[in-house]
Amino acid sequence: MLAHHNQAPSAPSRVVILGRNGFVPAALRVKFEALGWRLLVLGSESLDLTLPNSAKRLAEAIAPDDAVVMASALTPEKGKDTATLIRNLQMAQTVAAALASRPCAHLLYYGSDSVYGWDTSVIDEATPPSPDNLYGVMHLARELALREAMAKAGVPFCVLRPCAIFGTGDTHNAYGPNRFVRTAFSDGRIELFGTGEDTRDHVHIDDVATITRHVLERRTSGLLNLTSGKAVAFARVAGIIQGLMPRKISIVTVSRAGAATHRSFTTAVRSGAFPEFAPTPLSDGLARLVSEHRAI
Repeated sequence: MLAHHNQAPSAPSRVVILGRNGFVPAALRVKFEALGWRLLVLGSESLDLTLPNSAKRLAEAIAPDDAVVMASALTPEKGKDTATLIRNLQMAQTVAAALASRPCAHLLYYGSDSVYGWDTSVIDEATPPSPDNLYGVMHLARELALREAMAKAGVPFCVLRPCAIFGTGDTHNAYGPNRFVRTAFSDGRIELFGTGEDTRDHVHIDDVATITRHVLERRTSGLLNLTSGKAVAFARVAGIIQGLMPRKISIVTVSRAGAATHRSFTTAVRSGAFPEFAPTPLSDGLARLVSEHRAI
């Protein structure tokens, strides 16, 4: 599923990050600046990928030896309707057109585990996508469009599909560790749907940045699910956070809209491609999240 085009790790000549203010782009900037990598960060304020002339402007900004990281997307809290879907697809069209006219050395795209259906409880990279919402449909469509364009342009193309990401700097506040820590500090409580029996894999934001570094250094192409490989119940996550808090908090249950869901991932592809990588243990990542939130 993965192929390394650099036999030995080598820093990219320059990394062009599409997206500036999101959770992942911010973490990438911190990681890459610490490594001393050359960066060009293009956010919507400087280059709106949904506009008709943006492909030409993006092509003019890209050099042939650049590694391009597409981390720009309108996430569900920005909209779940068809109009948002179309704007997200326009971004992919822009990137595909720009790199078709001016190919780069490597393209990395952040997808989402939302491309997988909820009828599959154990997932690997060979699991067929079956999205059941527009956000998942969008990511799958963008993957396919970019893969086709990069194949024609001869550009190595890698898709990373992260599961639920947690850590300081989250901008989404989705159900899970980030929201739990925020409400524990602000309200003295954590709310669980049902009894918190749903299970998920949670990956720390630093691990996302680290795997991205490895992918860029090896000019890796293919598909990788970006996960820790350990699914836990939300009740367990809440219990760990409760034990880490500097004051007493309560865990309460609220009614749920549907049946409990369970999702886990295998990590054989990642382990084979990047054996040096060890994911952050959940308890360590949560301890860091609580500590950093407390310092804010």
